[in-house]
Amino acid sequence: MIQLIPAKTIISRTSHPESWFGNTYNMNLYRGCNHGCIYCDSRSDCYQVENFDEIVAKENAFAIIEKELRCKRKRGVIGTGAMSDPYNFKEKGQCLTQGALQLIDRYGFGVNIITKSDLIVRDLDLLKSINEQAPVGVGITITIADDDLARRIEPGAPAASRRFAAIKSLSDKGIYAGILMMPILPFISDDIGNILTMVRSAAENGARFIYPLFGMTLRDGQREYFYQELDRLYPGLKLKYQKLFGNCYQCMSPDQEKLAELFYRECEHQGIIYRMPEIIQGIYNSAGRRQLNLEL
Repeated sequence: MIQLIPAKTIISRTSHPESWFGNTYNMNLYRGCNHGCIYCDSRSDCYQVENFDEIVAKENAFAIIEKELRCKRKRGVIGTGAMSDPYNFKEKGQCLTQGALQLIDRYGFGVNIITKSDLIVRDLDLLKSINEQAPVGVGITITIADDDLARRIEPGAPAASRRFAAIKSLSDKGIYAGILMMPILPFISDDIGNILTMVRSAAENGARFIYPLFGMTLRDGQREYFYQELDRLYPGLKLKYQKLFGNCYQCMSPDQEKLAELFYRECEHQGIIYRMPEIIQGIYNSAGRRQLNLEL
């Protein structure tokens, strides 16, 4: 059984849809995550999520979602996955995301999903149905192409190779899918080989876009956990971070300019887009039958 927490609302309006995949609304069905990623920003104190490794679900989720969708004056794209993965391991039994997608389909909204799980392929037919009338975008987060290295820093997430395979399954069925290549961890995954392999693997598996960040963020709460894990996995590396970044929020790779140049060049060669305005345009152009009152 999963613990349920009360919720007054589940779908909220976004402030700047033009800055993050064109999402008009945000939807979070779960709280917490099981992926165990050592870098996760959602562990930060500012989000006030207690017992982050324990997944809990919103109570009466379907009733709340249906009421909120029915009352929206304008349709738009509902984003999910910003704070907690909608395809965490509890979703296989709970099916909250699947049920939410059914309601989104019924009421004619679009959807943009961010996940690290290949479980999303289970809902491929639902995504295709939504896409007949509204935009659908899927961003699968992959930070390291090598399965063994990815397992060290994302121990609870499906292997990177499984995530690439999920992109191929989605893309082969006409779903606009790509990669969130973030964060790239300084001194761990910020090497030329990883970046080029990521782009080439993305192209081989039909990814339409890659959105990168050649570094990471560190906030209070998140920083302490990350350094604890660095001490366990990479003894001595914490001191390197502390010396270079101090208490900075944004910790960019010292090689970011070189990596970015190689990344952009390889993306151009492979025909993969990487700029947010173009990604959003691709999502909104994905719908089979454009709805005139669908709002950005």
